[in-house]
Amino acid sequence: MTNMTNTASHAWAALTAHSQTLAKKHLRDLFADDPGRASSLSLSFEDILYDFSKQRLDRETLELLVRLAEASAVPELIRRMFDGERINVTEGRSVLHVALRRSTAPFPSARMDVMPEVLVTRGRMAEFADLLRSGRCQGHQGTAIRDVVNIGIGGSDLGPKMVNQALRSLAHPALGVHYVSNLDGAQLAPLLQTLDPRSTLFIVVSKTFTTQETMLNAETARRWLEANLGDGIDLSRHFAAVSSKPERAVAFGVGAERVFPIWDWVGGRYSLWSAVGLSLMIAIGPHAFDELLHGAERMDEHFRTAPLARNLPAVMGLIGVWNTNFLGAATSAVLPYNESLKYLPSFLQQLEMESNGKSVGVSGDPVGGETCPIVWGELGNNGQHAFFQLLHQGGRLVPCDFIASVRSDYPLPGHQEALLSNCFAQSSALAFGKTEDEARQGMEKERLPAEQIAALLPHRVFAGNQPSSTLLLKSLAPATLGALVALYEHKVLVQGAIWGVNSFDQWGVELGKAVASRILPAFAEPSLAAAFDSSTQALLAYCRQSS
Repeated sequence: MTNMTNTASHAWAALTAHSQTLAKKHLRDLFADDPGRASSLSLSFEDILYDFSKQRLDRETLELLVRLAEASAVPELIRRMFDGERINVTEGRSVLHVALRRSTAPFPSARMDVMPEVLVTRGRMAEFADLLRSGRCQGHQGTAIRDVVNIGIGGSDLGPKMVNQALRSLAHPALGVHYVSNLDGAQLAPLLQTLDPRSTLFIVVSKTFTTQETMLNAETARRWLEANLGDGIDLSRHFAAVSSKPERAVAFGVGAERVFPIWDWVGGRYSLWSAVGLSLMIAIGPHAFDELLHGAERMDEHFRTAPLARNLPAVMGLIGVWNTNFLGAATSAVLPYNESLKYLPSFLQQLEMESNGKSVGVSGDPVGGETCPIVWGELGNNGQHAFFQLLHQGGRLVPCDFIASVRSDYPLPGHQEALLSNCFAQSSALAFGKTEDEARQGMEKERLPAEQIAALLPHRVFAGNQPSSTLLLKSLAPATLGALVALYEHKVLVQGAIWGVNSFDQWGVELGKAVASRILPAFAEPSLAAAFDSSTQALLAYCRQSS
């Protein structure tokens, strides 16, 4: 028996048996059997409606999944996280990103209170953001800063960039906020061509201040400033930093008063609420940033106190386990029907796959089963004209999260209703499909000849039975977005607890970094290539010949 089933063998066995029974039922049958299904299989939290009635489950499934969560000690892990216990066992760290959005102290306890430093840092961020937004932050020769470039990668880029895009309707009209993460000069070089070095500020975001991508881009930015502004440049006017190593930031040229801390109990993919979100606060302002935090804080409290069966993150996480481990889904699609959420799929890819994409459990033993599915996605309306064909007729099980807002953040007459109708239509079509009889009747109404109907019929049948959930927001307000992101964060913890993995380390990321650091010197010194495999040697040789 596998590790993940050992802990909760009876609950796991019950779900396995239940899945075999439920497999005989189509979503059409499930809706026919339960007229109140849309109401009983949906939950709401403030301005978020979570409709999971189009998932391939019933009320009994949910009851069995809750038993699995209880047997897997999900409530205990939730308590331990909020109590500040070191649940990141491989790094010996507490997991306290929830402290970053709290408005009250002490937390997690009077004995171990991190809130004083959190609140001081938040206050410093607000002061700096206000300075920039008012035009009082000056660059070269007293020129007001008008462009801010966030240099980071992974959690130091994806979170702030995603939320900045999502809340762009609130952005400061005279400040440009940009994001650079890629080592490829094709990202940084064209951006620099559009900026005035006299009025540009770079925020270097790196916990260790040694991240290869971030530091190379930061060094390039520094050289660009020096080349354009000459020997009299005061670099401290053009840099800020977010790091747990302030001395390294100061040595780089950042003024000590512009170095903002991040702590070891904040993982990168959970860090947008910290000083990592400084660029975001600059863009939308401290008040909107606070609203974002308050929304996340309220979701935290819901997650901490609500019973599992009515707990949005718990139910969402359990449905993901059901789809992965009992229905056999290998992937999961995130489909926002909101242009402002275009970066949400990328953000969730890191959040979910970096957290739970593991085959070794907390104990160090193989988990012995499937863990995190491959997360992918795109703006839903665009995806309809690309990969939705596979979703409808490709024969693969692909659970989907449809995400939309009732009110548009950029309203144009007729647009929002058309957008939402497409969103609702796709989830319905994926669930119910089109039977052979329905396809035939449709072609008969078109008055197609019998022989053409016979030829086209196999192509116009849709199996349906594709599971999906719909997250419907009243609007893309900061507080609602904060709650949505926290919802997905906590979903990850629930699933990690059931799969028995540590959701808060990322050793797989470190391996690639280490290998890259060994390969880089071989570009300058060909003899070093001999230490690598024959494929890498050949690739290096080709680069030397082609450069």
